[in-house]
Amino acid sequence: MLKHLSAACALLPRCLLASSPRTFSRVSRLLGRMEAAVVRCLPGEPKLTISFCLEASQKHMQRDQNEALGKVLTRISNSIGKNQAKAKKSKKKRDQQPSEAAETAVVKLFFRGDEVPDTLPNCEAWQDGAVLQVGEVKYNVHRNAPTFTTAELPVSLMAGFPVCPKLQVEFGNLQDCEFMWFKETNTSPKDAPAPEGGWTQVGCERVLVPSNQDIGCRLKLRCTPKDGSRTGQAKELVSVATVEAGPGVCTFDNRHAYTLRAAAWPALRVVSYNILADVYAQTDLSKTVLYPYCAPYALQLDYRQNLVKKELAGYNADIICLQEVDKGVFVDSLTPALDAFGLDGVFRLKEKQHEGLATFYRRSKFRLLSCHDIMLSEALTSDPLHFELLEKLSANSDLKDRILKRSTSLQVSVLEDLAHPERKVCVANTHLYWHPKGGNVRLVQMGVALQHLSQVIADVAPGAPLVFCGDFNSTPDSGVVQLLSEAAVPPQHADWSSSGPEESCCMALSSTFPPLQSACGQPAYTNYVGGFHGCLDYIFIQPQSMQVEQVIPLPTHLEVTTHKALPSVAHPSDHIALVCDLLWNT
Repeated sequence: MLKHLSAACALLPRCLLASSPRTFSRVSRLLGRMEAAVVRCLPGEPKLTISFCLEASQKHMQRDQNEALGKVLTRISNSIGKNQAKAKKSKKKRDQQPSEAAETAVVKLFFRGDEVPDTLPNCEAWQDGAVLQVGEVKYNVHRNAPTFTTAELPVSLMAGFPVCPKLQVEFGNLQDCEFMWFKETNTSPKDAPAPEGGWTQVGCERVLVPSNQDIGCRLKLRCTPKDGSRTGQAKELVSVATVEAGPGVCTFDNRHAYTLRAAAWPALRVVSYNILADVYAQTDLSKTVLYPYCAPYALQLDYRQNLVKKELAGYNADIICLQEVDKGVFVDSLTPALDAFGLDGVFRLKEKQHEGLATFYRRSKFRLLSCHDIMLSEALTSDPLHFELLEKLSANSDLKDRILKRSTSLQVSVLEDLAHPERKVCVANTHLYWHPKGGNVRLVQMGVALQHLSQVIADVAPGAPLVFCGDFNSTPDSGVVQLLSEAAVPPQHADWSSSGPEESCCMALSSTFPPLQSACGQPAYTNYVGGFHGCLDYIFIQPQSMQVEQVIPLPTHLEVTTHKALPSVAHPSDHIALVCDLLWNT
């Protein structure tokens, strides 16, 4: 008997992966192990929740915290009695013989060897380490144990691309959790025994990068929530789809050779990237006019997100500013993925839109002090800071109305350097008005943005340098770029009349900052589609506070045009990410 028990102990972690609750309960009792009863009880909440496996089914009981313990125990006992009665009734129908009456199960709660009084309220009775006895089965009570409240695998899996589960843990720490990855084993050599349960372990990290050998196999993740030495109940996730082949070489693969390691202080790596919102990629206009050269499957969100996550992870960035981020993508895809790679993020949804701006920062290097996001048109009319600009703009009501209809937002995050708390940085992220004839609108939007940023720095982090990222929809000869790089735009600039004489508004516009520097220069293009290519994306810095250490080379023209234009099977967006390393001026 001892020999068989030892063998069962050795096989337990693997065999339980594919076992049913009933099998688990049977094996647990055989090995003298207690099952778990998880209790969630928080001060201020009227209810507590008790969860445990009873007779092969998971029970979730929600009870008043002030209710007497005896009522819960009676409820559990009655539940067992009803189940037994149903089972015996079913057996009687099959056997056509009378059956004995159902026995009442003994249900008690113990703490430190003593039975807990039935009169004690639930909130006091269900203590961590207590033992619930239900008939012959004993449960170890875990009060507010680490628990996964969300645990999901992505739908699309590709060889060579990171699989990042979406996980949220309560009473625990994701950095402490344990992970075991398995791939489905459909066949095995005739001379080799099949792996236990048909699954072979392939990884033990939070993120798995499937290999080509995993193509055609489903994946399984067994994740155990933890908080230091405290451990909760493991969850098992099985992928819906199998691992598919990847696209081969991507446009960003060669760029990753420059970013194999994270930047070391006093350097920090910054990324700015318009990742192409799904709400725009899936329109008939996109499929037939804008990107007709792109294979339909490569425009699908699940496919593109695999590429985006691999690309961003490979840059090992400290600050990432993204534009055209779908709300669902931020919550379900980017946040889980980048969190696994050490970054936290904040999101700003555009008013009346399904997409917005996201800023991520490396939590081992930075702490988020505050956010100061605004909708530019709303700030223009409501903040006295912009009174003079609004007054000038009021001379042309048509242009003013056009500007006020825009939901363009500015995302502002003030970060503190953890290693040097005296150093702070103001990170701005925006996506200006898109229309080719909207240069005057963009000029006013940038004027509002610069005024707001100057005020935020003065109020919150005096002296902090500005890092201004975004898709400005402005070429190097535009008024917006001149305003940033020369600190002023004259009334004669062509952009003031970009939308025709009716909306012309010629005025001098000055920046609240000294001339800024485009950290990545002025590439030939950062946006390349079938009918247009040009430089629209920028990372502007204050040269008095920071300098450029290196600019990660953009993909070659051959790489960009291998599949005619962007997006493609090898590139997830119509824009190209800007990546550079900046140095604090010491």
